[in-house]
This record gives sequence, structure tokens and C-alpha cells, in this order.
Amino acid sequence: MPDTQGSIHGQWSSRFVFILAAVGSAVGLGNIWKFPYITGENGGGAFVLVYLICIALIGVPIMMAEILMGRRGRRSPINTMRALVAEEKAHPAWRWLGWLGVVTGLLILSYYSVIAGWALAYVFRAGAGLFTGANADAASALFKDLLGSPESMLAWHTIFMAMTGAVVARGVRGGLEKAVTVLMPALFALLVVLVLYALYEGDFGRGFAFLFHPDISKVFQHCELLESGVKSCRFNGEPLLIALGHAFFTLSLGMGAIMVYGSYMPGNASIARATLTIVVADTTAALLAGLAIFPIVFANGLEPASGPGLVFQTLPIAFGAMPGGRFFGMLFFVLLVFAAWTSAISLIEPAVAWLVENRGMRRVSATFGVGVLAWFLGIGSVLSFNLWSGESFQLLGKTWFDLLDYLTANILLPLGGLFIALFAGWVMSRSASRGELRLGDGLGYRTWRFLVRYVSPALVVIVFFNAIGLI
Repeated sequence: MPDTQGSIHGQWSSRFVFILAAVGSAVGLGNIWKFPYITGENGGGAFVLVYLICIALIGVPIMMAEILMGRRGRRSPINTMRALVAEEKAHPAWRWLGWLGVVTGLLILSYYSVIAGWALAYVFRAGAGLFTGANADAASALFKDLLGSPESMLAWHTIFMAMTGAVVARGVRGGLEKAVTVLMPALFALLVVLVLYALYEGDFGRGFAFLFHPDISKVFQHCELLESGVKSCRFNGEPLLIALGHAFFTLSLGMGAIMVYGSYMPGNASIARATLTIVVADTTAALLAGLAIFPIVFANGLEPASGPGLVFQTLPIAFGAMPGGRFFGMLFFVLLVFAAWTSAISLIEPAVAWLVENRGMRRVSATFGVGVLAWFLGIGSVLSFNLWSGESFQLLGKTWFDLLDYLTANILLPLGGLFIALFAGWVMSRSASRGELRLGDGLGYRTWRFLVRYVSPALVVIVFFNAIGLI
């Protein structure tokens, strides 16, 4: 049976700190950057309602499964899976689930750091007043200028990776715990300040209505006017698939981060309560980001369905035209950096933990080695936006950045989440999972077991098939 007393890397000092760490892993660019723009593209409040339902059916059961597996193994994801496979006398192929999570996290970190570098660069651009009076052309030119400079992008990528490594090298208590106890409260404080700013300087009523007044027809009904003048409507399932996918990805599931953080979780802490707190905090962060962004967008006559450029090419126009926009624009991108930073340290931790456990490396050396590898892989993403953007540098019709993004988001993460659900629901014994969850054999445990065995895997398969173009 795995060692359930504690991890050799130490453990969080309390359940609250574990929650802060897991929320830090979950709350990232996906909440502040991606959630607002996909909400804008898919009907606002109705999409939010569907997204919340998907969180309940996918996010909560699989996160509970990943945490319980991590705490039961008390090791890095790779060694946790070895221990659990031995305990359950399962097929040795299940061991690869640990490797899948570690490799996926490392690949994501390599390009995640590049995008975080954009946010870091924009902190200084906002502070320098480059947004002031900017129109659409100026904002677009500012962003293109950053992407077109490999030297500048590489410098910001390097700085962000160094920031990440500096935290992880100090260990669980000295680095990870200290970072999340400062960064997470600061992140939510910044979000609240920006929401208050939007309340006074934006069209808050319209932004609130856009987020919280659902019109289901805007999500599931696609209408067009025929030549005969008749309005024809049909079912549109794409927003549902997008909501399913984002609900899964926003909680950092399937990339080893939640599993390794679970291994540092105190044994007397409730996994169910911790998971619900994490999910609520993650969703709250996304909704606060929407409340900070959409009132500003509407007040300035901008388009909420601006796509991925909403943050880097649309909001600078708004901040440049608003009172106090220089300061609050800088504050917004500081928020983005904090969100990316807390996620990045969770992405590098599984690989560092494995090197310490299996190669006897000091934590500083392990962090440096993994960090350099991620940094090196990130160079391809840096060059994908400039020197390697041409067709001659593409593989399967994609740049290095697009290929890694597609591989991780559409293939590796869904597979990781699916296998976690299947292992926890079908391979682990009832006594093992019930013992870690501490829910007894009542309705709570039976509901979780039903969801993780049947509902969550089915929905993840739908996400996976949609991502690879089968549906």
C-alpha cells in the first residue's frame, strides 16, 4: 500500500494553503484571457449557465479523483501511478498515466511561458503610457511589434521562466506555499479593484446583464434569413462542446499538477470540501474577470466577440481612452502575470518532484534542469510568431506553437482526464477511494462514483472526439 503518512517533499501546512495552491494552479490565463472572449463569442449568460453545468459534471468528479490519487500515492505523478498500480494489482500500462501528466505539463509550460511573457511586456507598455489615445490600428501595431521581435519575446519568456524557477526551487513550504499565500490573495484583490473600476467607468449594467441574463436561444439556435424571406433556425451544438472543453481545461486536470499538489495535502483534510472550494474560487475568478472586462468593452463601443485579441488588442484601446486608464491598464496586466505565475509553478512541479525522487537531485538542480528544458522548447513558440511563421517551418500545416497547443489541449489533456476518471472509478477499489474521500458509503460517495465512472468519461470522450474533428 502506498505511504499515506506524507510526501518526502513535505506537505502544505493546512487545508487552506492546499486550496490556495490548487486555485493558483487552476486560475490562470484561461480564466482572465480565454473565458471572457469565448463567453463573448458564444452568447454571454446562456453560455455561462451551460459552462457551470459542465463544471459540475466534469470538473468536480475528476478533480476529486485526481486529488485522491495524489494523496494516496504521496509521490510525483509518475511514482504515484506505480504505487497505485502495485496496490490495485492493475495492468502495468496504467503506469504511463503518470508520465502522460508530467510530459503534458512540461509541454504546456513551454508555450504558456511565452504567452505569460506577453502579459509581462504589456505591464511595462501600459505603465509607459503606450495605450493613451490608441485606436484600433495603434493597438494592433503595438501587439504586432511585440510578436515581430524574437529578441524581445525571448527576453520576456526568459524572465518569466526565471520567476517560475525561483519559486519552485525553494520547495513546498519555502517556495510554493509562500508564493501562493501572497499571490492568490493579491490576484483576487486585483480582480475586485478592476471590477470596481468597471463599475464606475464602464457600462456595468450592460456587462452584468450580458454575463448573467441567459438567453438559451443565443447559444443553441443558429438562425439565418433565406432568400424567400423565411427565417430558418437549427440547433447549434458548438457552444456546448466549447463549454465542455473549457470546463475540463480550466481546472488544470490531466496535467499532473493537481495530482502532485494532492500528494502534499494533509491526510485529515476533506477532499470533497476542498474540491468544491477550489471549483467555486476558480469559477468566481472567471466571472470577476468577465465583470471587469465586459463593462469596459461595452462602454467604449467595442465588440465582446473579439476573440483571442480581446485582451491584447481590444482592451488597450479602452484603457487608453478612460480616466485612470494608464494605471488600471498596468494593474490588469499585473493580474494576468500573477495568474500565469501561479499556474506555471504547478506545471513544472511534477517533473521536478520526479527528478528529486528518482535521480537523487537537489531541488535547485532539478528545477534548473526542467526549467531550461521548458525554456528551450519555448524558443520554438517564440519563433512561431516571426522567423518560423512561414509554411516552410510548419509541421502538419501548423507552427510549432499551434502544434503544441493542439496536441496538449485537444489530445493529451482529454486523454489524461479520461484515464484518471477510469482508473479512479473502475480500477481503484471502493475501499481505497472511499477511504481517501472519507464520505462513507452514503449518497455523496455513490454520486461521485457514478459521475466518475459513467458521466464524466462520456463527456470527456465527446470533447476529445470534437477536438480531433470526429463530431
